[in-house]
Amino acid sequence: MSFYLRRVAFYLVTLWAAISLNFLLPRLLPGDPAAIMLGKLRRASGGRPLSEETIEAITSILGAGKDMSLWDQYVAYWGRLLQGDLGVSSTRYPASVADLIAAALPWTIILVGVATVISFLLGIIVGAWVGWRRGTALDHLVPVTTVFQSIPYFWLALVLVAVFSVQLGWFPIVGGYDVFEFPAGPEPTWAFVGSAIYHAILPATTIVLSSVGGWLLGMRNMMVSTMSEDYVVTAEAKGLTPRRVRTRYASRNAAIPSLAGFGIALGFVVAGSIVMEQVFSYPGIGKLMIQAVQGLDYALMQGVFLVITLTVLAANFFMDLIYGFIDPRVRHNG
Repeated sequence: MSFYLRRVAFYLVTLWAAISLNFLLPRLLPGDPAAIMLGKLRRASGGRPLSEETIEAITSILGAGKDMSLWDQYVAYWGRLLQGDLGVSSTRYPASVADLIAAALPWTIILVGVATVISFLLGIIVGAWVGWRRGTALDHLVPVTTVFQSIPYFWLALVLVAVFSVQLGWFPIVGGYDVFEFPAGPEPTWAFVGSAIYHAILPATTIVLSSVGGWLLGMRNMMVSTMSEDYVVTAEAKGLTPRRVRTRYASRNAAIPSLAGFGIALGFVVAGSIVMEQVFSYPGIGKLMIQAVQGLDYALMQGVFLVITLTVLAANFFMDLIYGFIDPRVRHNG
């Protein structure tokens, strides 16, 4: 119980520090980000006066000049944050930052999350088998997959687009769904789901090919190391079947270190593959963040960074709890 309490306290402090840093960053920038944002909003609205609620939201999120002390701004920031108010986007005025993130988040979570899980499972299963059959022709899978991992994933994405989209015409080049078939946007139909899956094949393949090599190599090396442990040798000496030794003794323990890396990978799912989403014009968080940076949309940048930070902390927190449950040594030594 003390291990879990320490973990909860650590992540609560880290969460407070991350949110506080997110509050301070715009105020450390040269100039007045709030004034810049308000000016962009006035231009985006065609010169019409902004509402008091919009002005108050922007000044609370990005800074309120000299009218409020830093502490008052900090308290107001927390108040609006707890209400889910992240401000208004200047590049897509009058859309709120929370609505834009809520619209982009499912695309990234489904695409990058599913691709990350597939890559992890594929790497662990194949890596365990390659490690079990070390010294055979299966070892050639290691350099083949690591070559794909060493290639920049945005370059790999461009190659896949050039071959399978431009040359062969098998897959669409851009987008998350067929905008001509669904001009009104996403809808809860099987036809839309099929279109979204069809458009996600190349981006997901890019993620799997560029990441499976690391999981496979790590699992293969851990499997080879675990095979020399005393408990595995004892299991073999007792006459247990090779399949049981491989699954119940060797693979089970060899996979434990990979779970920590998997937790970190899950945490960065929301960050997405930013350049990959830009290559495929995929409507996820990564593309949204690039648009915010290009448009100097401070409120949107701050909101995206905050969501990414929260998801990384949440994923690592749950993986810490699961890791402590799986491996008792962590609870006793943590």
